[in-house]
Amino acid sequence: MTDYDVAPDCGRVLPYDERFMRMALAMGRRTRGITWPNPSIGAVIVADHDGVPVVVGRGATAPSGRPHAEVVALTQAGEKARGATAYVTLEPCAHWGRTGPCALALSQAGVARVVIGTSDANPRVADKGAAMLREAGVEVVRGVLGAECRAASIGHFRRFAEGRPQVALKLAVSNDGFIGRDGHGQVYITGPQVQRFVHIMRAEADAILVGIGTVLEDDPMLDVRLDGLEDRSPVRYVFDSTARLPVDSQLVKTADQVPIKALTTAAAPIERTTALIKAGVEVITVPADTDGRIDVAAGLHALAHWGVTRLMVEGGAATAESFVRSGLVDEVVLSTGADPIGKGGIPPLGSLPLETLTRGPAFTRISTRRLGRDLVVHYRREG
Repeated sequence: MTDYDVAPDCGRVLPYDERFMRMALAMGRRTRGITWPNPSIGAVIVADHDGVPVVVGRGATAPSGRPHAEVVALTQAGEKARGATAYVTLEPCAHWGRTGPCALALSQAGVARVVIGTSDANPRVADKGAAMLREAGVEVVRGVLGAECRAASIGHFRRFAEGRPQVALKLAVSNDGFIGRDGHGQVYITGPQVQRFVHIMRAEADAILVGIGTVLEDDPMLDVRLDGLEDRSPVRYVFDSTARLPVDSQLVKTADQVPIKALTTAAAPIERTTALIKAGVEVITVPADTDGRIDVAAGLHALAHWGVTRLMVEGGAATAESFVRSGLVDEVVLSTGADPIGKGGIPPLGSLPLETLTRGPAFTRISTRRLGRDLVVHYRREG
């Protein structure tokens, strides 16, 4: 389907369908970032008790993508699923893999009605899950909160439509528009509230990416350091065309805890790539652009090939500029601190003005929030 409103061939839409689909969306968010290459889907089973809808089962896609949300919710519901309505944010799968199709599991459990947020982009599933349910006599409704359900799995759609993940660029700038001071290493620009917010962003990303310049300057960890979410650190990627990633860096020293992958080009010396591989780094060779840097489109294609659907880009300036110039940034989260950097400040997008994002026609501001003394603005690319 290309239209994500309620499909014309669907069954009846009930007054409380949106309420339970919102619950399914909230369930799906619980495992966002840890289910790839599968999207994180939410499912809710609702039974009718004397005219009152009652939730009897809830589920989200499990870590690593199995079991699917529908199976988790059906297991919780048990016999109460018979005659009930299932709310699923993405069309139930219709193909056999490590397990059978979720559409079949729903019908075999006796579910009488399935409300689907949006059809799947995966050609093995698209419209086939709904058809399988109908053939089994299950009433199907598609498109309830369709736009919101599609947005929740946008990386999954992007991967199938464009062969790349959804890209969110995170920038933190001082109140005079800089991301740091030349020669001073890591400079804290925002306060603890924004820093906590950034760690939540990391926890919901499949992968996080920086350029080698940031690694050499700041020696970051790029992990999640929030109580209870320490195991949600995303896979870490470095754009490193000539394999300069130090084997004694924090990233490499923690490779046994959180995976680290270096994207290099054919110009990388074999002795450097060999040393990184021995240290536990996965090295992926991709084409270079005309300047000898990592070709952004090729790098994103490689990430999608490895199953990444949601990528968070944290910089630095040269990497951010290359992504923006390539037209491959889908979202921007811009944090502005309360204090200036002053002399020696580093521009956030290299030779590009920040207004390319904040005032250009390609991006629309969708939210603004104040966190402590700092301002966080979320932009989304049109189209």
